[in-house]
Amino acid sequence: MPRFDMDPHALREYRPEVREPADFDAFWAETIASSRAAGEEVRYQRVASPFSLVDVYDVTFSGYAGEPVRAWLTVPAGADEPLPAVVEYNGYGGGRGLAGERLGWANAGYAHLLMDTRGQGSMWGTGGDTPDPHGTGPSVSGFMTRGIEDPAQYYYRRVFTDAVRLVDAARTLDIVDADRVAVCGGSQGGGIALAAGALSEGLVAVMPDVPFLCHFERAVGLTDADPYHEIVRYLAVHRHTEERVFTTLSYFDGVNMARRSEAPALFSTALHDQTCPPSTVFAARNHYAGEADIEVYPHNQHEGGLMYQWFAQAEFLAARV
Repeated sequence: MPRFDMDPHALREYRPEVREPADFDAFWAETIASSRAAGEEVRYQRVASPFSLVDVYDVTFSGYAGEPVRAWLTVPAGADEPLPAVVEYNGYGGGRGLAGERLGWANAGYAHLLMDTRGQGSMWGTGGDTPDPHGTGPSVSGFMTRGIEDPAQYYYRRVFTDAVRLVDAARTLDIVDADRVAVCGGSQGGGIALAAGALSEGLVAVMPDVPFLCHFERAVGLTDADPYHEIVRYLAVHRHTEERVFTTLSYFDGVNMARRSEAPALFSTALHDQTCPPSTVFAARNHYAGEADIEVYPHNQHEGGLMYQWFAQAEFLAARV
């Protein structure tokens, strides 16, 4: 696939005007506060695994509206002092998988928490364990249009709140240094990490890798790839809902989240990426309120840098913890 987006030099100057609702901050403050008030104590227990160099724990924490959400906690074997922590969010359609599937951060000396994305886990990987107990009105297949005409009912209100509450939960664990918590994720996970960065306090780093959920109005008009194209299919049927749909999405746009994020950030993008076009990533990076570096992979698609990017993240984070 040839490059289809803006010139690489233009990308670095791209700071588009993105619609932002007047009550954005109030909406999220109320959402997070009410979910924190409904929360219960984190539950976790060690699970048997074949790994001798790490310990793995099955975690249940209170997410949106106090609803139970699952996660894996993986730490260096025998660790008994508070560690810096990395909270990771998953790509679209994936679940937390099996215990011990992701060992990189724990083997680098961190406490690693991997969130199970509610309702997902059946498109790739080895599954998930967290249902989304909320119904939906008319929608197309996937998650992008569930409740899309009302920000209070939109699917990602629950997911973003879960993400913040996992940061909260991490800070209650004896094995975690509450002052040294970072967030990361790829694709959908990158968009969730941006939200967690904006809506959580005191993070040491935000690392969105080829992030999804940014600059919705450009993405929907630029690419015919899913998941953004789910919105196109919805609007093709619900022809008179465009204003309501994009108003809802503005509460969840990574550009608006980036404007409120001050922790040092390391983004990545790939110039052949049709799933998360580079201009949508640069829109978030260029509006980011804090320090924001970006790794660019000129000849890659949505896979981005893979382990090259993980090594860049590890170096970036080590310099900050």
